[in-house]
Amino acid sequence: MTAATIQVSLGARFVEALGFAARLHAGQVRKGTGIPYVSHLLAVAGLVLEDGGDEDEAIAALLHDAAEDQGGTAVLDEIRERFGDRVAAIVRGCSDTLEQPKPPWRPRKETYLRLLRSAPPDVLRVALADKVHNARSVLADLRTLGPALWARFNAPRDDQLWYFRALVDLFGRRYPGPLADELGRIVAEIERLG
Repeated sequence: MTAATIQVSLGARFVEALGFAARLHAGQVRKGTGIPYVSHLLAVAGLVLEDGGDEDEAIAALLHDAAEDQGGTAVLDEIRERFGDRVAAIVRGCSDTLEQPKPPWRPRKETYLRLLRSAPPDVLRVALADKVHNARSVLADLRTLGPALWARFNAPRDDQLWYFRALVDLFGRRYPGPLADELGRIVAEIERLG
């Protein structure tokens, strides 16, 4: 069955998750922009649904950064209590750390890549949707700002490009399909302009 033939019903849990995510990320903006962070969460949820994800995956997409950026284990426990074990497991699988302050960038990303190598398909779908939207945003800003874009990140350009390329390779093997193909095209263009 393709994503186009799957009908997913989004109910009260999804609406609750949207409100919860909006409250958790209230006042937060995308790095280096004035764009409300919730726009990213909505975009990731949309990509998950378009890829055939179910309501749990869409809820996890809305909450994929909640534990990592808004309270660690306590927030993950609240997600589990409100939305169930599966949603919490997907959110945890999309989080590269729950520690504050966060560990150094490169080792954290290397560890996360190792975890994705054995992650289940629902985690891969949400994580890939997140990375596609991030890459889209980077490419759009790179076209506007040029190389000055890289200054907004916690890691230098070459490390960012390494990470994007590693994600393309991993998702191409572990979760091939339209989203992985799109990530590959976007990253190739980022590398070309980079």
